[in-house]
Amino acid sequence: MLQRDFAHAKFTDATMISYPLSGRTLVAKPSFATQRKLSEKPSSSTLFSARTKFSRTGPTESNELAIEGRQLVDYAGSEEDVSPGGLTFEEDAIGGLGRHLGVFSCTIVGRIVGAGIFLTPSTILSSVGSVGASLMLWMLGFILSFCGLFIWMEFGTMFPRSGGEKVYMEVAYKEPIYLSTTIIFANGVTFGYSANGCIIFAQNGTLAKYLGNKGHCCRRQVVMIALDCCLIAVVQLLAIVFVTLIHGLTPRLGVYAMNVITIFKIIILIFIMITGWVVLGGGTRVADPYANFHRSFEGTSHISKDFATATFTILGTYAGWLNINYVMNEVKNPVRTLKIAAPLGLSIVTVLYMMSLVSFYAAASKEELLNSGLSAAALFFQNVFGTRAAQSFISAFVAISSLGSVLCFSFSTSRVNQELAKEGFPLPFGNKWWASNWPTGKAPMPGLILHLLPSIIAILAPPMKRWNFVRDLEGWPGQSINFFITMGLLNMRRMRPDIRRPFKAWFPCIILYLGASVLCLVAPFLTPANRVGDSPGLPYYLYCLVGMGVMASFAFFWLCWRVLLPRLLKRQLVRRHETLSDGTVVNIIDWKKIQ
Repeated sequence: MLQRDFAHAKFTDATMISYPLSGRTLVAKPSFATQRKLSEKPSSSTLFSARTKFSRTGPTESNELAIEGRQLVDYAGSEEDVSPGGLTFEEDAIGGLGRHLGVFSCTIVGRIVGAGIFLTPSTILSSVGSVGASLMLWMLGFILSFCGLFIWMEFGTMFPRSGGEKVYMEVAYKEPIYLSTTIIFANGVTFGYSANGCIIFAQNGTLAKYLGNKGHCCRRQVVMIALDCCLIAVVQLLAIVFVTLIHGLTPRLGVYAMNVITIFKIIILIFIMITGWVVLGGGTRVADPYANFHRSFEGTSHISKDFATATFTILGTYAGWLNINYVMNEVKNPVRTLKIAAPLGLSIVTVLYMMSLVSFYAAASKEELLNSGLSAAALFFQNVFGTRAAQSFISAFVAISSLGSVLCFSFSTSRVNQELAKEGFPLPFGNKWWASNWPTGKAPMPGLILHLLPSIIAILAPPMKRWNFVRDLEGWPGQSINFFITMGLLNMRRMRPDIRRPFKAWFPCIILYLGASVLCLVAPFLTPANRVGDSPGLPYYLYCLVGMGVMASFAFFWLCWRVLLPRLLKRQLVRRHETLSDGTVVNIIDWKKIQ
């Protein structure tokens, strides 16, 4: 029927083909090899020659036709059973600013480079005990991040739509329905706060002038620190509210701000790298820039827990390589852009990171890094330039860098929140408003608010001495999601080899990343050397148990919502589509009485 009806097929626009005999509608999308050739829109009602080619790849028949470079996919056929969620690709992409992000905006440098590279090298060195082991772990973090990036690229090119893990969990674990969506909501909304970046931004403008002197301060400074603690909270709140407003009310300005800060970060890291070369060449006041590299593995720790904890921390500094996958609906030519921008951005970050680390270790001795109480970046500027102004500069840069990361993270997380709401997840006052682009019709302000609320709670609720605990909370649930996504990819390769994969991750990369995920899930339960962890007064494994408890409680919520209540009330949950005033298409879940 499809082949006979094809002779009457007519292109009514650039993407849709209607079949008058059978009443079926197919979606035309360029094959990835010819996307650039097909960038020009064909005129309306252009008839194409009826040259058909049926493709049957793998065990399942795929209702695909190729017409002069265009790939036609019958969404009533093979793609429906693998499409994530309840919306088609076209329905999911409607609304907002459209596809406005190019390769530069998607290079993920702005999301990855935050405060981690400036604040954590001393911590990593303290954990593993030697400069050589520290540099090796940083390179291992790059390799593991690239392995994860390849997995997300395979998923992202198969399903180029916003949502990231939300999309990949839904397509890998279709049954029971909405369970994976609920788990992603638990992780993304409950633990997807930007408080960490906000507190670093605030601290570098206040407490930095008092702390770092081995903890010694006078009574007057104690009073000032108490006042500054209040100021820090206020600055954090102002930062997250500012980010919410700029992205929600002026979305293009928000993207422009992210790009400008990204350029600023790259310039500063290049400056540190070049200055490090000058240090190694003997052109500065540093007496022996090679001291840390003569016996670089001396003092290396032999405790596996130390290396596991350090690896976990380093992976956190590379976090952000999956940022493009969250906003694919807004990316121009998403498959091509993802394949270029993601590996390019991570490679740029790695080169800048490794060169900056060499500069830090050349400018300061191992003893200074371990005992001075200053960050590696602060020691670098102090030893090379010898002025307090230099330390103030690096504090200001760390603050701006952290603010840039908050801008990028809020931008992407709000899109994930919007996708969760569009899927029909039950939210207060219904999901339609949360899924909308209110008030401008261009950006998901409700999704930003859904990100703002847990960030405010994380900023105000815990005392500062418990901040390490709050910071660690998101780690274990996030790693568990990574583990299930990796397992889901392996299962999809086995069960659905017929699905088109514009990019395919190298199998050893998948296994290596899977092993790293297991390590990160097990390591927090290993007893640390000090038997305390980084949250004195609390069990070192408590944050993992809290993360498990939150995810388990949301799983119980799903059980009540999808299973127990419908049976008790004798109702069935029926999904329908509704188009909002701004053009956004959402799923609406209706409770209908069973006849």
